[in-house]
Amino acid sequence: MSDEPPAGIPPLAGEDHTCAECGLSYSTFTLDAARAIIGSLPGSVDAVAGPAPGPALRRRPAPERWSALEYLVHLRDVCVTYTIRLHRARTEDRPVLEPMLNDLRARRFRYNDRSLDGLRDELAACAAGLGEEIERLTPVDCERIVTRLPGEHRTARWLVRQAAHEVTHHLEDIRHCLTEVAPRPDDPV
Repeated sequence: MSDEPPAGIPPLAGEDHTCAECGLSYSTFTLDAARAIIGSLPGSVDAVAGPAPGPALRRRPAPERWSALEYLVHLRDVCVTYTIRLHRARTEDRPVLEPMLNDLRARRFRYNDRSLDGLRDELAACAAGLGEEIERLTPVDCERIVTRLPGEHRTARWLVRQAAHEVTHHLEDIRHCLTEVAPRPDDPV
């Protein structure tokens, strides 16, 4: 078996990652701060995407970029995936996690065809579920190890920080999608 990651699957950020774009530093980012970001997801989505018309939510700013709606559905999947990952970290010995395969999910599950109204309820439920799983973590659980690709060993604490970082970044991606793309004359007001 090769130590090289499969093609198309990017490596995970490190335990001590500092994001060059937002400045978030995993080594100083507390679990309480992460839980607060995840818990605020439904309200943040309303603030960012609430007034946007459907066509604006579905429009991609560039062919290789996701639409705001695709990012919103991805955030739902992040909450679900990280809930399961945390549960496995807490209850299994060094579980090997499946990659999310984000682009495959977006295509196969038709993210861009979803209704924002139904998605709001799903996001709220999934963010709440992730928050509940985070609350179950003990200090010992936070040190439990998971792996995804050969050589990628991360703690349960990292999983929480990474999930909150995904929320932070993708809310900004949504803002950009909705402001970078000029409205078309046929967009409803």
